[in-house]
Amino acid sequence: MNDLAPLLTPEGRALLDAVRGTAPADELAVATRLRRDHPAELVSAALGQARLRQRAEAKFGAEDARRMFFTPNGVEQSTRASVAAYRAERMKSLGITSVADLCCGIGGDAIALARAGIRVLAVDHDPLTAAAARANAEALGLAGLIDVREADVTEVDTAGFDAVFVDPARRGGRGRIFDPEAYSPPLSWAIGAALAAPHAALKIAPGVPHEAIPDAAEAEWISDGGDVKEAVLWFGTEPGAVRATLLPGPRTLLGTGLPNPEVRSVGRYLYEPDGAVVRAHLVAEAAAALDGGLIDETIAYVTADTLRPTPYATAYEITDRLPFNVKKLKALLRERGVGILTVKKRGSAVEPEELRRKVLPKPQGSRAVTVFLTRVAGAPTMLIGGPATC
Repeated sequence: MNDLAPLLTPEGRALLDAVRGTAPADELAVATRLRRDHPAELVSAALGQARLRQRAEAKFGAEDARRMFFTPNGVEQSTRASVAAYRAERMKSLGITSVADLCCGIGGDAIALARAGIRVLAVDHDPLTAAAARANAEALGLAGLIDVREADVTEVDTAGFDAVFVDPARRGGRGRIFDPEAYSPPLSWAIGAALAAPHAALKIAPGVPHEAIPDAAEAEWISDGGDVKEAVLWFGTEPGAVRATLLPGPRTLLGTGLPNPEVRSVGRYLYEPDGAVVRAHLVAEAAAALDGGLIDETIAYVTADTLRPTPYATAYEITDRLPFNVKKLKALLRERGVGILTVKKRGSAVEPEELRRKVLPKPQGSRAVTVFLTRVAGAPTMLIGGPATC
């Protein structure tokens, strides 16, 4: 599919309604029936769009996804709607009323900004992608706030806008790009554009090295439902600040410059910090609130003797601590009557799925257990327990 125009016609829209919810196993029969009355290429395009809409529901929700238009890359690279909405609300709280959205993709971020009442210039150099963004603004009733332009973002004049938002392409022909200067456009260009605006937000990969973050930026790592989704460099806010934001909520943990927690013996409880907290290097701040320490100086697990509620980590009660040994673990699971085994790891080369097959080839009972493969004071260790509730 390299042209959305046929799908935007009355015939195309009727076909999209007709193929909505088509299961993969039924596509051939549906296509054969519809091709009796419609062009084969249009039927194929409608079925392809239906598949993309189904995939997009996880990011955009069913109500929006069923009305929107997608490209394969657009579904893959779009921001999750909950994350885009959070970022848009933060911009709104800063008093921002207009944003130049550079590298807008199929318009996910522009939609969130417009729904927050912010006027958006959405720019993308790819004709099909820009067409999808324009169609999505119209489909969701936001065309009055979103002006879509097909252009090279490096040539767009952003003067007159309160803020610039840049989401550089981080995938190429060989997959994910890890070098920020290999982004399209490069991170250095995006930083230059940000520094020229009153406010700016640059979306980058959450694995960005902290030393690559400019002094003028605030760095925020965002997770949604426990999954780290992105890092954002904010300009015009708090230079040098570091924060981890957890959705839903939002719950935000601010960095205070604490030194690394001390290593201590494993206590009754083990806390697994949220991925955004780990990426933001804020495990010390999370541990301080728990009166906890690390089980190893290189491992982001916090241990403590008391159970305290925290949104920034998941708590587990530890019942056993054993040196890593597959036979001993298998015997223990059999003895305890374990039927459900969750394996987590930090600092271990063992693959959780492989270990699960070896130690619990079939259920031994109904009990659920969590095993942590990690290091304690440098030694490979298995910590066994289960979720703790306050």
